[in-house]
Amino acid sequence: MNSPTHDGTLGLAVAQFAPTDSRPENIATVRELTERAVARGAHVVLFPEYSSYFIHPFDSSLRENAETLDGPFVSALRETAAATGAVIVAGLLETATDGVRVRNTVVAVDATGLRATYRKTHLYDAFGQRESDWVEPGAISDPQTFECRGIRFALQTCYDLRFPEVTRTCADAGAHVVLVPAEWVRGPLKEHHWRTLLAARAIENTLFVAAADHPPPLGVGHSGVVDPQGVTLAAVGTASDVAVAVVSLEALEDVRRVNPALQLRRYRVVPR
Repeated sequence: MNSPTHDGTLGLAVAQFAPTDSRPENIATVRELTERAVARGAHVVLFPEYSSYFIHPFDSSLRENAETLDGPFVSALRETAAATGAVIVAGLLETATDGVRVRNTVVAVDATGLRATYRKTHLYDAFGQRESDWVEPGAISDPQTFECRGIRFALQTCYDLRFPEVTRTCADAGAHVVLVPAEWVRGPLKEHHWRTLLAARAIENTLFVAAADHPPPLGVGHSGVVDPQGVTLAAVGTASDVAVAVVSLEALEDVRRVNPALQLRRYRVVPR
């Protein structure tokens, strides 16, 4: 199904599901949803944060179920990518270096292996949560990107969305699409924050933003693909399903001709 040509247009899917504490079940769900997305025209398929393993509330089983980047979860992603021709982007628990915590990592995988790796920079120590008790923060580094069919993708994770400089550095790195795996915890106004921030990051950087969340009752759901003008092109409500949108360089360039905000700005982002 996937053409080898690089024409600046592709199908981008967000795959929404609720990962569990069964790693084999999570791998099976990722495989099934990838096949569904590719059948609907997807070349890149985005899955949520913690797709390899998730338990609420967090406990010591996180460490027991963390994996290396050549472990069974990434290997399964590679096998599914090879079988379907898709690039798969998903969050996983990665083994950390301190022997106490884990890493909240996002990988982009195709049939050849890893295309990009990102470790969550801003941990969710907010709204009564303490992700840093369990997760080692990622080091500040250059944006992690990969290309598919002439379109450049960049990675970030969930709470990073609340920090506009993260997406701005992705734009500065030449990203046309920012991918956001998430477990956006439900709460008062959280659905409003989710939708508003996704649209804001797309509008202010004149790029596409795609986000995949866990469905209720823990997540807000509403995974979707937002265009450079803040319009939602495709979305999933509260079910476990996939939604596919067409993204294109031509559409992005049209917006940037009318609104050259990235060229007109007078500030740059520097690490703190």
